[in-house]
Amino acid sequence: MAELIKVSASSPTRAVAGAIAGVMRQDGFAEVQAIGAGALNQAVKALTVARGYLRIEDRDIVMVPSFTDVEVEGDIKTAIRLAVYWSPDRTN
Repeated sequence: MAELIKVSASSPTRAVAGAIAGVMRQDGFAEVQAIGAGALNQAVKALTVARGYLRIEDRDIVMVPSFTDVEVEGDIKTAIRLAVYWSPDRTN
């Protein structure tokens, strides 16, 4: 399974996008996790940029969101996990 890419509200968009694209190239699947609106905003922007990086290679991605509970400093928080797959509509 691919490494979980954790995104915060202060994560640099292009750095996260590069990580997503790199994991997709290596593993063919990525998981991105965000807690809070700001982090989710950064994650979605990074997925959009990563999609642009991969489209240059004639590849496309799709994302499936889900909720998950995670422990942060002893507290349970609800995170959004974005599973990223190759698009079935594109030749990979």
